[in-house]
Amino acid sequence: MECLEVEQAAKLLLEQDWILILCHKNPDGDTIGSGFALCRALHQLGKHAAVLCGDNVPRRMAFAAADLDETLRISPKQARYVVSVDIANTSLMGLVLSDYQQEGAVDLAIDHHPSHSGFASNLLLRPEEAANCQIIYELLLAMGVEITPEIASCLYLGLSTDTGCFRFSNTQPRTHQLAARLMEAGADWFEINRNMFEIKTRSQIALEQKALRTLRFFCGGRAAALVVTRQMLQETGASMEETEAIVNVPKSIEGVEIGATLKEQPEGGFKVSVRTGEGVDACEICSAFGGGGHKRAAGCQIMQTLDETMLRLCKKFEEVLS
Repeated sequence: MECLEVEQAAKLLLEQDWILILCHKNPDGDTIGSGFALCRALHQLGKHAAVLCGDNVPRRMAFAAADLDETLRISPKQARYVVSVDIANTSLMGLVLSDYQQEGAVDLAIDHHPSHSGFASNLLLRPEEAANCQIIYELLLAMGVEITPEIASCLYLGLSTDTGCFRFSNTQPRTHQLAARLMEAGADWFEINRNMFEIKTRSQIALEQKALRTLRFFCGGRAAALVVTRQMLQETGASMEETEAIVNVPKSIEGVEIGATLKEQPEGGFKVSVRTGEGVDACEICSAFGGGGHKRAAGCQIMQTLDETMLRLCKKFEEVLS
């Protein structure tokens, strides 16, 4: 499939109306920021649009969906054109978006994952971008949209979260430049960073304490993994949303080149989030299990027991590090 240029994708959207925007399950700031920034932009242009997410919008990101124009919001059944944002493959849609997993169900995919599977009729793919929101920003400019404080906050959310508050190696000079432009446009950057990276609930702290007790090292300490089970969530009252900060813990340990967090899923099996250092490709690891992502951050789902999942991961870690 030939990838569209930003101007071509903008032209497509300007020709459409009654547009449904899809965000992936277990939503992060980049898919939420991309989806609601695009929705607000379409409303600004007088178009009917709505966002449909594979899971509920996380509480800390609820501002992105606040005060949308109800007169222009649509139901999924009213959609005539479907756009996905920050979705690399249909397995990331989940049960809520299962109707859009079949071929031809998505008209336009906007993504920045190198592992994108090409499931849509049209594709705007920019794998060199640190966050999908960087692509959305260029798209909105090409559509002639005014970057309001509300849109700027949505875009800043994606930019900040996908770069770990500008700490990850995917951060580029233009990432900082765009952040500055969004701040100038009125993005509520202080509260976004505070809520996403500083504030933790008591249930989140309790969950992290339990998860840290499961920490295991492999490959002579060059790899580490910890586990979050459904029982831990029940005992602490924490939500799946509150597991996001734990994902970066194994990789933060001195000497660890591969960090993995295993989250037990309601349907069985484990969602595996992998973070790696320089010289180790997280996407390569997760692709071996049907997943994907970026070089330093990727994910997959393994439908096996905890011991079987750990064994398979350990073998892959040894293979990669050898």
